[in-house]
Amino acid sequence: MSKNTVKKMGFGSIVLLGINAIIGTGIFGLPGEAYSQVGPSSILVLGFCMLLAISIALCFAEAGSWFEENGGPYLYAKEAFGDFVGFQVGVMKWAVSMIAWATMANFFAVVLSSIWPQAADPFIKNVIIGILLVGLGCVSLMGVESSKILNNIMTIGKLVPLVFFIAIGIFFIKGGNFQPFVIIPEGKTTSSAFVAVAISLFYAFTGFESLAVAANDMENPRKNVPRALTVVMLIVSLVYVLVLAVSIGILGNDLSGAANPVADAAKVIMGSAGGYIITIGTIISVGGINIASSIFTPRSGAALAEQGLMPAFLGKTNSKGVPYVSVIVSVIGTLLIAWSGSFTTLSQISVVSRFIQYIPTCLAVLILRKKFAGKEVSFKIPGGAFVPVFATLLSVVLLVKAGIDAPMKIVWGLGGMILVVPLYFYMTKVYNKRNKDNKLSA
Repeated sequence: MSKNTVKKMGFGSIVLLGINAIIGTGIFGLPGEAYSQVGPSSILVLGFCMLLAISIALCFAEAGSWFEENGGPYLYAKEAFGDFVGFQVGVMKWAVSMIAWATMANFFAVVLSSIWPQAADPFIKNVIIGILLVGLGCVSLMGVESSKILNNIMTIGKLVPLVFFIAIGIFFIKGGNFQPFVIIPEGKTTSSAFVAVAISLFYAFTGFESLAVAANDMENPRKNVPRALTVVMLIVSLVYVLVLAVSIGILGNDLSGAANPVADAAKVIMGSAGGYIITIGTIISVGGINIASSIFTPRSGAALAEQGLMPAFLGKTNSKGVPYVSVIVSVIGTLLIAWSGSFTTLSQISVVSRFIQYIPTCLAVLILRKKFAGKEVSFKIPGGAFVPVFATLLSVVLLVKAGIDAPMKIVWGLGGMILVVPLYFYMTKVYNKRNKDNKLSA
C-alpha cells in the first residue's frame, strides 16, 4: 500500500483525540481536592490554570504549524536548540508516555472494581491490565482508521455523562453554597494554598502536548493541528469550569475532600441512578484515555527513530503506516511498568518531564519565528512575544514550586535525563556512521 493511500485522521477526529487525551479521571475527582484547599474560589484558580494551559497550547499550535512530521515537543526543541536538547525532550516524552499509560491502565482496573469487586484482586487486576494493553496494541496495529473509530466512540461516551450532569445540575445550584467565597485551611496562607491548588489543577489540563506527536497520521497537520489544539482547549476548559461550578453549587461544604464529588452531586439531583451514570462515565473516561495513549505513545519512539536518535527498526511501519515495532516495544514497556506497581517512584519523573516539554516549546516559538521567517505558517499567536514569555515564566514558577514542595520530583526528573545521555552519544555515532556509509555506497 502506498503512503498516499494510508487513511489519516480528519479535523473532527483530531479534536476528539485531543479531548480524549486530556479528560481522564481528573475531572471526576478534581472538585473535591480543589474545594478543600481554597473553597469556592477554586473556580478562580481553575481559571488561572486554564489561562496557562491555553497559553502553552497556543505555543504548541504555532510551533506545530511549521511541521508535518511526527515528534511534537521533541521536533520543536530539536529545530530550535539542536539534537541534544531535542533528544532529551523526546526520550523523556516517550518514557513518561509509557508511565502515564501504565498508570491509566492501572486506574482502569481500580475503577472497574467499583462495580466488579473481583477486579481488585491483584492477579485479576494484572490480567485486566494485560488484556487492556495488549488489546489496544492490536487495535493500534490495525491502523489509524481502527484506532480513530474506537477513540471517537469513547470520547463521545465520556462527554455525554458530563454534559448530562452539567445540563441537569445547573438547575440545582444554590447560590448560598458559594459563600464564603474563599476558605483557607488552618495553618496555610492564601498564596501557598493558591499555588498548591494551581499545581494540582494544572495537571488536569495536561495531555494536549501529545496531539502534535502523531502529526504524520493526520490530514494536513500544519493546518489542522493548530486549529484542533485551540478548539480542544476551549472545549475542555468550558467543561472543567462548568463541572466545578455545578459541583460547588450542589454540594457546598460537602464537596470538601470528596473522593468522587461528581458522582456524589449526581446522586443528590438524580438519586442512585445519577451516581451509576457518572460511575459508568468514569470507566469510559479512563478507557478512552487509554486509547489515546495507545495512539500517542508509540509515535514518540518512532519520531526519534526517524531522526536517527533511536535504533532505525523502531521506525519501521506496516502496510497500514503504523510504526509496528514501536507499538510492540511501547506495549511491553508499559505492561512491565504497570505490573511493577512502582507508580509512586516513577510518577516523580512525569512532574518534571511535563515542563521539559513545555518550557522548550514556548521558547522555541521565539527562535523558530526567526529561523523560518520566510516560511508561510497557518497559525501565529497574536500579541508578539507576550504569550510565549508569559507561558514560560509561569511554567518555571510552577516547576520551582513543585521542586520546593517535593525535591525528589526534581531529583528523579533530572536523574532520568542524565541516564539517557550515553545513549544520545552512542546513537549520534551510529547515525553519523550510517550517513557516511550511505554516501560511500552512493
